[in-house]
Amino acid sequence: MTSQIIYKGELRTIATHLQSGTSIETDAPTDNQGKGERFSPTDLVATALGACMVTTMAIKARTMNIDLDGTRVDTTKIMLSDPRRIGKIIVHVYFPPTLQPDDKTKELLERTARTCPVERSLHPDMELDMAFFWQ
Repeated sequence: MTSQIIYKGELRTIATHLQSGTSIETDAPTDNQGKGERFSPTDLVATALGACMVTTMAIKARTMNIDLDGTRVDTTKIMLSDPRRIGKIIVHVYFPPTLQPDDKTKELLERTARTCPVERSLHPDMELDMAFFWQ
């Protein structure tokens, strides 16, 4: 097993990562009867995409002796209805100004991010808007 999720009532869950014992809580969003006090499950999908993108880039960058420390990823999730689902995820990746790679390296890292395992697991109907900002 990867995780165990317990429903705590009031549209909230607690998920425990079994290997590490760390936990996160989820809450239904305010536009769907929740309090919006925690990540919603769909927030976690968008967040997982951003985290996966930067992690896979960092793995590739490590093999190239490039340090991505300080890279920031902003994600925005846009919901659709009928049926209720994630329609679009916007991901903006901001690299630190001290990082000045050549164009070939930029292209390689961006391609790595765009093909991360989470991206490859999303439904093809979901719109992805990814942008990379090399300051």
